[in-house]
Amino acid sequence: MTKLTHKAALLIVLSVTLVGCADISLSAPGGKEAASKASPVISPKFSPTPSPAQMVKPSPTTTPMTTPQTTTLPSATPSPSSATPSPSATPKATTDPAKTKPLPADRTPYSWYYMKKKTGQVPDFPHETKSFTSDQKAVWVGTGKKVYLTIDAGGPLIEVDLMLKSLKENNVKANFFITGNNIKKNPEYLKRIVADGHFVANHTMTHTDFNDLTDDQIRKEIKDFEVVYKQITGKEVGNYFRFPYGHYNSHNLSLVSEMGYTSVFWSTAMRDWEPRANGAEDPYNDIMNNLHEGNVILMHQGSVENMQALDRICKEIKKKGYEFGLVTELQPKK
Repeated sequence: MTKLTHKAALLIVLSVTLVGCADISLSAPGGKEAASKASPVISPKFSPTPSPAQMVKPSPTTTPMTTPQTTTLPSATPSPSSATPSPSATPKATTDPAKTKPLPADRTPYSWYYMKKKTGQVPDFPHETKSFTSDQKAVWVGTGKKVYLTIDAGGPLIEVDLMLKSLKENNVKANFFITGNNIKKNPEYLKRIVADGHFVANHTMTHTDFNDLTDDQIRKEIKDFEVVYKQITGKEVGNYFRFPYGHYNSHNLSLVSEMGYTSVFWSTAMRDWEPRANGAEDPYNDIMNNLHEGNVILMHQGSVENMQALDRICKEIKKKGYEFGLVTELQPKK
């Protein structure tokens, strides 16, 4: 083989190798879980310029395709914006605005939030609350040396024995917002809560974002819960309600009010649908550092750290001179 032929052969091998390596798509690291949280990064396909000796036709240029990123709401808990003081609603996949009609003013989606102040001071709340009308019944904070402990149970029902023991030993009555699917699958859970004298309110049947539902679907979510609750307890459910994820709009707030319910929001919450870095210390600090008069506290049954911290939280709140109350004491703003 001549030197010229040898060099040509090497060029062919090198060029083929480059073509094989170029056609690779890069995806989010960490397997399926990580990939679901980030859009895959697609590397465009291309071919290097071939040498004359290869006689290989160049590959056509293709337009890289990317998958649009969407945010999936937690299945059992409020979205991040519903439990932290962030004024923006959870983003969702959107369509071309030029092809969609603007929403009516009363359908503008909101996500509940609050703006924390120093310990002992009542937070600031969403500006839209100032436009609530007298027939839109909603509460989010009380007055005086009272605390209203609300526990949402739309997800896993963990550490039930520990939770009820902590409440009973501290003589605390809590307010439970439970989904119909949960009580249907776990009727004994509901019976124990009612037997201990806690207040149970409507948290819908399936914990679906109401901003995605029609009026008829919203009515069904609320009515289906009422039916299941009565089948298990023989009683009517209390006429207090909590929007899944804290997502609502003016129209839906009016609709729920027309059904006889007062919507309950909150003035303290935390990212307790995620593991806490410092264990039970985190929910304890979240609550105690934001304690204020009329405090409506939101915590989730599905957080093991909440349940582990509950006894200490109850004791410390009482030590600071606060009493625990039921949300039935709260009156909507006039």
